[in-house]
Amino acid sequence: PKMKEDNCLHAALICLGMLYYSHAITTEKLNHTRPSLHGHHEKGKEGQILHRSKRGWVWNQFFVIEEYTGPDPVLVGRLHSDIDSGDGNIKYILSGEGAGIIFVIDDKSGNIHATKTLDREERAQYTLTAQAVDRNTNRPLEPPSEFIVKVQDINDNPPEFLHENYHANVPERSNVGTSVIQVTASDADDPTYGNSAKLVYSILEGQPYFSVEAQTGIIRTALPNMDREAKEEYHVVIQAKDMGGHMGGLSGTTKVTITLTDVNDNPPKFPQSVYQMSVSEAAVPGEEVGRVKAKDPDIGENGLVSYSIIDGDGVDMFEITTDYETQEGVVKLKKLLDFETKKSYSLKVEAANVHIDPKFISNGPFKDTVTVKITVEDADEPPVFLKPSYIFEVQENAASGTVVGKVHAKDPDAANSAIRYSIDRHTDLERYFTINADDGNIKTIKALDREEIAWHNISVFAVEVHKQHQEAKVPVAIKVVDVNDNAPKFAAAYEAFVCENARSNQQFITISADDKDDSANGPRFIFSLPPEIIHNPNFTLRDNRDNTASVLVRREGFSRQKQDLYLLPIVISDGGLPPMSSTNTLTIRVCSCESNGSLLSCNAEAYILNAGLSTGALIAILACIVILLVIVVLFVTLKRQKKEPLIVFEEEDVRENIITYDDEGGGEEDTEAFDIATLQNPDGINGFIPRKDIKPEYQYMPRPGLRPAPNSVDVDDFINTRIQEADNDPTAPPYDSIQIYGYEGRGSVAGSLSSLESATTDSDLDYDYLQNWGPRFKKLADLYGSKDTFDDDS
Repeated sequence: PKMKEDNCLHAALICLGMLYYSHAITTEKLNHTRPSLHGHHEKGKEGQILHRSKRGWVWNQFFVIEEYTGPDPVLVGRLHSDIDSGDGNIKYILSGEGAGIIFVIDDKSGNIHATKTLDREERAQYTLTAQAVDRNTNRPLEPPSEFIVKVQDINDNPPEFLHENYHANVPERSNVGTSVIQVTASDADDPTYGNSAKLVYSILEGQPYFSVEAQTGIIRTALPNMDREAKEEYHVVIQAKDMGGHMGGLSGTTKVTITLTDVNDNPPKFPQSVYQMSVSEAAVPGEEVGRVKAKDPDIGENGLVSYSIIDGDGVDMFEITTDYETQEGVVKLKKLLDFETKKSYSLKVEAANVHIDPKFISNGPFKDTVTVKITVEDADEPPVFLKPSYIFEVQENAASGTVVGKVHAKDPDAANSAIRYSIDRHTDLERYFTINADDGNIKTIKALDREEIAWHNISVFAVEVHKQHQEAKVPVAIKVVDVNDNAPKFAAAYEAFVCENARSNQQFITISADDKDDSANGPRFIFSLPPEIIHNPNFTLRDNRDNTASVLVRREGFSRQKQDLYLLPIVISDGGLPPMSSTNTLTIRVCSCESNGSLLSCNAEAYILNAGLSTGALIAILACIVILLVIVVLFVTLKRQKKEPLIVFEEEDVRENIITYDDEGGGEEDTEAFDIATLQNPDGINGFIPRKDIKPEYQYMPRPGLRPAPNSVDVDDFINTRIQEADNDPTAPPYDSIQIYGYEGRGSVAGSLSSLESATTDSDLDYDYLQNWGPRFKKLADLYGSKDTFDDDS
């Protein structure tokens, strides 16, 4: 073993010797390549030429390996000067970055050592300054020289990815080589020295579905037609290794979760070829019959399916809509069904994708069809009228029992039950009509008047004989046909006025007529005078042939004194069959008029009074009468409202004057609220209190001077006077005396109200009913029980 150690030591020395030899050659080359410092002349202050001494050591930079963990400090290098003869008079000094802390120098030999472990990733180089000085005088023997110590990198940092986990998406069925995501790692080692920072990417998990580019870290698909419906998510592990991927390099990994996104690559498919459904014939349009569903494994908008009916004998009777929440096709009823007419229907329903990807159109068609068979179920239906409504006509004034029309309903069910009819009396409150319950004939009950009600709207019920709950209702409109049964009359209550100075053939009024009958039996109206006055000397009539007539004056000159009122009969007939006519009387008054024809007066009495008093005089007389009446009313009113005197005398009771005070007194102890001295009896003050319950022996004579003056308003004097009169007059009522009624009088005509002194004996009263009042009244019943019972007990 010792021999083996010697051989190792020799080999190490040989290596160091070769390293030193190569360093010496390099230094020599540097000395040859840099400007020489030997023989350089500098001029002094006085032209003296100074010769610079030759430096025996030259360097550029030193290297030290990072992360050295040996027991001894690392030798970085050695400084030596040619003037150093080895006698120890030269001292080497080191300064700069890390000097004395990280780097130390032996001041005698010039050896530089690193005392601490260095990390290139923390600091890559240090700049130091070396100088040789005289040990005794510290005089610089050489000028200071700067050099650099570089920390030599080793592969001590593994690659690290920017993220621990990555997430990426890629469409399903993507082509091989489709880029998914790029992952990036970094290495803290020196990229310029060796391969410590040269990274190579590789895939550890995720094959054969994905691959990664070794230099860029781009992940790509490796298999074609990857199906999301088969597998949606993949977990891939990527490794980054330094040293170019060679053995001995450090590595780091990351996880990548890759999700396949959906594309529309699957058409919808019905799980069955035929659907069976049923619906009642009583179902109403819009009612749901059933649902179908085609399955599409795609998701999102790629899985949206729309449904439609493309064929079948029920296309007109049914419809289908899409429920996008459940992706189902909803079959609904479009029209009413009839079991007796058709008992089943067949539909061909198609389900198709809403959104189709052109890339996968070759996989189509993206739709599917299914057959839907619908069976109609029989239902107990109400009767059905042959018409949705009926319109009949009947002449007015028709006799009772006249047939108006007939309604007919039938049972649509196979049983074809008998039908009974009735009228909804809410629509025929006056009971104009009746209906035959068996055959549906509608007849009148009483005569109809078109002028009163032209249309009658009733409702007829039809019910099955054996199923009263099954009923139908139909509206029936009955028109009352007009009969010419009304004669025309004046359109208004006409009253005509004619002037005394009217000219012959002067028109003074135009009249028209109304007829309650229909237009077919009404106009045109014909106006005429009765035959007996057709040659009337005063007035004539002219038919205008437009349903109006004009009345004209036949002669000139009318006098109100002779006749101020004329009654002209006019005959009006209509154009109905048979024609109807009536005689109407027109009232014509004679009036005085101005020369231009304006009316002045149509009153005959006013004309007679005109000779005595004028209209102005009459108005003045009426005004005077009204004024006198107003004066009388005001006089009476003021007399009633006349105020009575404030002070009342002996004929009035002063106690009726009640004065209300809103303040609250202080009670019996309050002696300052009012002065009671004015109300005290003056005789009582002197100790004399007259008796009020006996009649005095002397006759009272009023004291003179005690009555107050009529106009006096002194209340104190008035009250004192009253008190004195009451105290001194024994015949006056004792207004201010207090009477105590603490006992009950005797000998009253009305008698006592107490039952204790009643003249009625116990035998006259019956208290047997107390026995029925229960145990609470038992004692009372025993006390007031019947006498017979009491005697028996005794």
